This record gives sequence, C-alpha cells and structure tokens, in this order.
Amino acid sequence: MVKIGVARETLPGERRVALVADSVKRLVAKGHTVFVESGAGQEAFVSNAAYQGVGAEIVANFSDLVSQAEVIVKVRPPSTLELDALKEGQVVVGMLQPLTHLDMVSALQNRGVTSFSLDALPRISRAQSMDVLSSQATVSGYRAVVVGTCYLPKLFPLLMTAAGTITPARVLILGVGVAGLQAIATAKRLGAQVQAFDTRPAVKEQVESLGASFLTLPLTVAAAETAGGYARQLDEDIEAQERDLLKDPVAAADVIITTAMVPGARAPQLISESMVQAMKPGSVIVDLAAESGGNCALTRPGNQWISPGGVLIEGSIDVPSQVPAHASQLYGHNIQEFLSLLFQVGVHQTDSGTLDWTLDQDEIIQTTCITHAHRIVHSATLERSHA
Repeated sequence: MVKIGVARETLPGERRVALVADSVKRLVAKGHTVFVESGAGQEAFVSNAAYQGVGAEIVANFSDLVSQAEVIVKVRPPSTLELDALKEGQVVVGMLQPLTHLDMVSALQNRGVTSFSLDALPRISRAQSMDVLSSQATVSGYRAVVVGTCYLPKLFPLLMTAAGTITPARVLILGVGVAGLQAIATAKRLGAQVQAFDTRPAVKEQVESLGASFLTLPLTVAAAETAGGYARQLDEDIEAQERDLLKDPVAAADVIITTAMVPGARAPQLISESMVQAMKPGSVIVDLAAESGGNCALTRPGNQWISPGGVLIEGSIDVPSQVPAHASQLYGHNIQEFLSLLFQVGVHQTDSGTLDWTLDQDEIIQTTCITHAHRIVHSATLERSHA
C-alpha cells in the first residue's frame, strides 16, 4: 500500500486543500497510509482532529511530510522551498500548470521527481470523475454570479410591485464551458435575463436547455478546440471579429461573466477598452480568465477596480478558493479517484517496498505524467521547454 502526503498550500490566498477528511477516509479504507501537514485543511474548515478521526497522521511541516510520504498531493504547483525538499523518486500530484511553470518542471526533472498534472487530463468519459478543471469551474461559475449580484446596483429578477415594475437584469456569459453553463444556470435561478456566446455552435442546445438565449454571430471558426477537448488559441483577426460583433451585446449587459481560457496561453481578449467605455455606469464585469491575463483589456489580475466610466471590473485569480469548503470537497474527490486509478494500473510495490512504475499502460496516467526518471515525458511541455 502507498504512503500519501497532503501538503498545506503556501500560495497567498489559496484556501483549498488537496484531500478533505471524507476522501482520506476512503483511501485509508483501501489500506493506504495518509499523512497530513498540520493545518493543511484549516482554511477549508477541515481540522487536524477531523483528519485524525478518519485515520490520518498529522505531521509538523512539509519536510516531515516528504520524509514520510511517497506520494505528495497538492492543489497549486510546489513552491521553490517545497521543490528543494522533494526527494528523488518522490511523486507529486496536483494542478501543476506545466506549460506556464517551466522552471518548476525543470526542477522536478532535475530532482528525479515523478509528477502528474490533472489539468492535463484527457477529456474522455472515463476521466470525468477526476476532472479538476470541471469541478473547480463549477465553483467559479456559481461564485461569479454571486459576485455580480453583490456589486450590481440593481436587482436580478423581474419584480412587479405597487411601487412599480423592476425589469430583470441582463447577464451576458462569454464562453460556455463548465463555468459558463454553471453561471447561466445560477443567473437564471436568480431571475436574470441571460444571453450567452461561444465560438462553438454545438453548445447552443445546452445554453437553451438552461433557459438562456444563444447569441448567434456571423462568425466562422474552424477547429475551436483541440483533439483533447480543450480550447484552441484563435488567430488575432478572429478575436478582432469577435470583439466587433460583440459590441452591442456587451453595451446592453448589466453583468458580464467571461470564462474563455486556453491552456498554456494568454486568455483571448473579448472585451476592448472602448467596449467597456460603452457600457452603462454601474455595470459589472467578472473576468474568470484573469489568472491567464483576462478576457477584458482593462482587467487587473488579482484586483478589483472601477473604470473611469463607472464599470466595476472584478479580476480575482483565486475564485474557487473563495468557496474553499466545497471547492476542496470536489477537488479531493477528483484526487482520490485519480490516485485509485494510479495505484491500480500505474504503480506497484516491489518486494523491497519501493514503487515500480508502468506509466504507459493507461491513457489517463500517460497523458497526465509530466516528469519521470529525470525526464520530461509530457509532449506539450517538452515542446514548450525547447521553444
């Protein structure tokens, strides 16, 4: 059985934890040993006592965790200090974002660490229970609407009162992935009039099934997503066409939620400065792509501000962390499912007790492996590192 270590996240503002007590309980029930760095679940409201209650052992710090565990699970990429503490042959699992953290990948390679990044998971049905991007996007989409309702100086629903009629707020969703669909559903439940846009016409049915109208634009985009199911970066002239066609819907919106991101690349710019200037004072833009540069030209990643025209632009880069309890619950289930598969088909213990890897036996394991045996084995990351 495998010794698993749950690290405490060190990135400022990160409140999630890689495994909550319920997921630890399931892993312990399968015979694995789980060590938890003291305070790892504190910001997600999971106490040390809760972990101990399901059979985990608490260790004082990351160094102690590394000395005890064979597999370290995290949310964010390891920090420089954590990288320095890792040992050869150790395993790290998390959302490592290898395409934008090449120095970290190089450090993992040099130290002989085997790493798996769940943000590289293939978009296949068998991997849905491990899909961290989808689970965290669900949280982000919901939270974005809540933020919009808090800052919009209007009510969302239609209200007919003796004092007059209040018309529903107009909400525009740009990008209809998991976050966008959750935002649509939440905004509709709150009574808003919702419109959505995506370059993929195939999502029209999903949008309309949630009660929103699909914004059809005379725009032809070929191959808007990769073979793996992720968004593909579009040419600048296509983005310019999108901005031109979106001018009127953007100007009419009370709340805009943008969700368009491309793995390893800057987020597409869908809202220009002039488009923001044309919006009504008091309108709100919640840019869920802020961590990748933002879908709005005026987004300030990590900050919230009000434009000269009175539009509030929210650029938080830690949206799932604002709902740490449920975000960690979902993420923990994803990690638990991935570890179960990894231990079943990707690794077995030798007679001496060490881990022996068979990384090419399963598509999910093979696709998510970034480094192994002092090599970068993830093709996209290897290509980026040589660019």
